[in-house]
Amino acid sequence: MRCPVVRALARPLVLAAATAAIPLASAAPVAADSVVVGGYPVDVSQSPWTVALSSRDRFGGTRAGQFCGGVAVGRSTVLTAAHCMSEDVLGEPPEEVGDLKVVAGRTDLRSDQGREIPVRAVWVNPQHDDISNVGDFAVLTLAERLPAGLAIGMAAAGDAAYAPGTRAVVYGWGDATGAGDYADSLRAAHVRVLPDASCERAYPGSADGAYLADTMLCAGEEAGGRDACQGDSGGPLVARGKLIGLVSWGSGCGRSDSPGVYTRVSAVLRTLGWEAAAQGRPKGA
Repeated sequence: MRCPVVRALARPLVLAAATAAIPLASAAPVAADSVVVGGYPVDVSQSPWTVALSSRDRFGGTRAGQFCGGVAVGRSTVLTAAHCMSEDVLGEPPEEVGDLKVVAGRTDLRSDQGREIPVRAVWVNPQHDDISNVGDFAVLTLAERLPAGLAIGMAAAGDAAYAPGTRAVVYGWGDATGAGDYADSLRAAHVRVLPDASCERAYPGSADGAYLADTMLCAGEEAGGRDACQGDSGGPLVARGKLIGLVSWGSGCGRSDSPGVYTRVSAVLRTLGWEAAAQGRPKGA
């Protein structure tokens, strides 16, 4: 899930810019993780807090300009991956992208279901490092408020949802096979929270990245087969009804012994000072 490269490498899972705007030979980062490898179709009503990030100018209009995922944690607040907001992905600083939007309440990106809401402000974690992928999260403030009750609560440190073996679900519109087959409709995949040791073995510190348990979360299947992929970056990993991770990076999609690495949401709460907020949501959001 490392950003400027395809999901097949250690990558941030972002979608490639539309070929109409960016030549295939360009170094533009590929969109977040694939459309959830080994997954199944779901209606957005089953996960109304799952949103798509969109820029038609950069990524074309076929799939509403989707290039990454995000998750609503407040009525005007969306979390996503920091690497989704990089100039490598967007072609320019996020504040200069005139059509940056969040698509909410839409299952099929080709439809006019739901709403497309402009992003009013972008805050990228200043501690994010695009080499190690540490601190891979950003906060988007929307120009319009989402309906009440749409946001998901976030799991604080010590929550049982982080325990190894816990069943979790990852959502996205990314590559569904690992071969560039991007989904038009929302998909989900069942995975498990894995012991930190699984990702420490897979990513000890090399070109594939280094797993750091304090800010990262390991999830997938030891045997492979179910995973996030390109285009899923920034999307939600949910367990016990709470947000526990944001799709971040990994090596390939659904490979055995190469689990997905997610930004640990308890670390996000700590960084933003949101730990004491009711239901893990930012105060006033």
